[in-house]
Amino acid sequence: MVSDSYFSESEVMGVPVIKRSEFEASLYNVVVAIGDPALRKNYIEKMPAETTFQTVIHPSAVLSKWIEIEEGAIIMAGCVLTCNIRIGKHVHLNRHTTIGHDCVLSDYFTTAPAAVVSGNCHFGEGVYLGTNACVKQGITIADNVIIGMGAVVTKPVEQAGTYVGNPLRKLEKKTK
Repeated sequence: MVSDSYFSESEVMGVPVIKRSEFEASLYNVVVAIGDPALRKNYIEKMPAETTFQTVIHPSAVLSKWIEIEEGAIIMAGCVLTCNIRIGKHVHLNRHTTIGHDCVLSDYFTTAPAAVVSGNCHFGEGVYLGTNACVKQGITIADNVIIGMGAVVTKPVEQAGTYVGNPLRKLEKKTK
């Protein structure tokens, strides 16, 4: 957990900052707004077990009534979510993301602004879609995959890793 020395502000955008030493889970509903899915998961797993996580949906987001949303989700301005969508725990959908019908967004799924997901897609835990990334209908993406900015996904992604481009390709780690 982050130490008290990390906190230099008493509030952020009008919301009081509670230092770790002052946090009592029974008194607060919590939103964890960390963009990186792995860091967000790590932070949340260190919270007290009795912590209650709040879901936040911007008033300009458009959601059908046929969506299941679990705790801790953040849905930002301009998002459009159609029907039969399952949104897992601590999912973050950034500005102007669109999600088509019959999609599963597993826990810690994250989009950067303007990501576009066609219908009937399934995303594993900890998937990150970069700004303006597009995913074709019927695609499945494995756990812990990063899709880079502007990438176009037309085939399933079966292994964790970082993928970029059009056509999509996996970045390989350089060996020394």
